[in-house]
Amino acid sequence: MRKIKYKKGRKVQPTILEYTGVHKHTKTELQLFVYDANDLTEYNEFKTEQLQKCFDSSKVNWLNVHGINDIETIKSIGDFLKVDNFMLGDILNTTKRTKLDEYHDVLFFNIKSLLPIENSDNINMEQISFLLKNGILVSFQEKRSDFFTHIRERIRTHSGIVRDKKADYLLYLLLDAVMENFYITIESEEDRVEDLINLSKSNTNPEILVQIEKHRDNFNFLKRSIIPLRDSLYSIKSMKDDNVFNAIEHDNYSFFARLHQKCLELLEQVEYDMTTLDSASNFYFSSQNHKMNEVIKTLTVVSVFFMPLTFIVGIYGMNFDVMPELRWKYGYFMIMGFMFFLLLGMIYYFKRKKWF
Repeated sequence: MRKIKYKKGRKVQPTILEYTGVHKHTKTELQLFVYDANDLTEYNEFKTEQLQKCFDSSKVNWLNVHGINDIETIKSIGDFLKVDNFMLGDILNTTKRTKLDEYHDVLFFNIKSLLPIENSDNINMEQISFLLKNGILVSFQEKRSDFFTHIRERIRTHSGIVRDKKADYLLYLLLDAVMENFYITIESEEDRVEDLINLSKSNTNPEILVQIEKHRDNFNFLKRSIIPLRDSLYSIKSMKDDNVFNAIEHDNYSFFARLHQKCLELLEQVEYDMTTLDSASNFYFSSQNHKMNEVIKTLTVVSVFFMPLTFIVGIYGMNFDVMPELRWKYGYFMIMGFMFFLLLGMIYYFKRKKWF
């Protein structure tokens, strides 16, 4: 999980584009799909020099970019689509929160894709951005991944209605695929939290509390990622009500409403899981207090057992001349026996009262 760090004194002009992510050495690769209900053309190892030649305005054009550290490639795509620099800057600046922008005839959408890191309590984050304009959809990924593999196969095999729909429906499918990663991440976190709760029932190691707080941070991070996505999807609903943006067909707004509903479900689940973590913390502290109380109880019982015995020993430790038991032949045995039966009597009484 990457934290946003503010670099004091750093001033970047709006006309200057700079990639702020960690995948600075990833090779930039382009893949283009041009399709409609009857035809499909796929271009692998696509080059920006082919933009004018290969795009077909009568069909859906999906350009997928793997690796966004090549500034010139991003600028070439922006020039072709006539996209303002502030949108390109948001694509390259991976510290930006999820947002939706509508400017002239261009719809910009970026989203954080989250996935758990194997054998780690951390969460991997990748920013994915989209540009939608006049039947053209461009998706920007920081690195090559398999988020959209099943969508490519649906396009190739003409499965479902994706080939019958426009680019806005394709945007819905891509956003839905990214949001599936939230479910995977939450499920992974829930499994680890469940293991922690079970472990806390038999182990009072302070490391358990450290792990609980770590997962609490993860859930807070998930929440901070979902809330702006929810707000952005709600903004698409506002576009429908305003009826001023034509990049999304009127019949397809219902699909984005489903994504908004998914965000609400995700937030509810995260809130529930954070409540579960609070319960786990309370259980841990209750176990600690119970263990401490048991120790104090044991020490108290032992102290009470020896208190009357200490009193008797103290009496016979006083230096008085007239103490007949000291000169009696069986005095020692009588006192030791009395102390022994007194101890047994106290143990019997405590047991009967269930004090230990």
